[in-house]
Amino acid sequence: MTRRENAPGRQGGTGEAATQTRPEPHGRSGRARAWAELLRLPALFSVPGDALAGTAAAGAPPNSRTLLAIGSSLCLYEAGMALNDWADREVDAVERPHRPLPSGRVRPSAALTAACVLTAGGLALAARAGRPALAVAAPLAATVWAYDLTLKHTPAGPVAMAAARGLDLLLGAAATTGRAREALPSAALLGTHTLAVTTVSRQEAQGGSPLAPLAALATTALLTRAVTNRRPDHREAAAHDLPGPRATRPPEPAPGRKAAAHVTTLLAAAYAATTARPYVHAALNPSPPLTQRAVGAGIRATIPLQATLAARSEGPARALLIAALAPLGARFAKKVSVT
Repeated sequence: MTRRENAPGRQGGTGEAATQTRPEPHGRSGRARAWAELLRLPALFSVPGDALAGTAAAGAPPNSRTLLAIGSSLCLYEAGMALNDWADREVDAVERPHRPLPSGRVRPSAALTAACVLTAGGLALAARAGRPALAVAAPLAATVWAYDLTLKHTPAGPVAMAAARGLDLLLGAAATTGRAREALPSAALLGTHTLAVTTVSRQEAQGGSPLAPLAALATTALLTRAVTNRRPDHREAAAHDLPGPRATRPPEPAPGRKAAAHVTTLLAAAYAATTARPYVHAALNPSPPLTQRAVGAGIRATIPLQATLAARSEGPARALLIAALAPLGARFAKKVSVT
């Protein structure tokens, strides 16, 4: 949920980011560009899928409280972006002087104020969605701040990042239905993916061992297998458990379930394809450029994974809506870097 999920290691940046984030002239357009870079606006396309996947996992259609959860997630995500640049302003002055704070295009006090205001806004929106939503949003906000200010460069950093993503998915379920227990498996899967990406990112500046990308590749394979296992429909399972001849053969899935299974398989394949080659390349040559590409691929893969989780829970319509955010995010990322 913080910018460190987009560049979790933060010790350095990609060459692509350096070329995409050159200082702009002063003036209204220059200030807007600086804030867009600070807040990593294209990364916002990876946020709504958390709440939508959580709502699907809870077995409920989206409602007005789902929109409040998405708004809360967006605010807390951007709070993490602003806070992370504020916390890293001295490192950026050496390693990434073109960033908005060290280049002087955004004042550090303004970035910190934005982080506070966005955090308050996120919690307020969650409170509007109900107490269960606020009960998830509060630890989510605490995790964002703890990561940016304390945990980022510690062994607990990847775990905190994974927890933030998982909590964000649970926020959608809690806001929509008032409960989040049913969404815990989906939150664990999404958090595991985030843990793998964040672990790889910790060596993106200097390079390192091939073990991290290999572990991430293995994690992707396991997650792909896990999300393509069809979740049994409760009515089908009940019919299968009835005594008599029907119990001797598995029930036939309904046509809608078949369609959902096909969409789930396709989206899971897209998720695996997004990360497989970059992880392999980073494992064969764990240099900073290839490691950075692997991290970028892992970030982009978040959206097809969210869509897969939604498809396996509630069918293809919501999943395809989430998947449609991927090309939009990629398009805007050409103008403003997400790292």
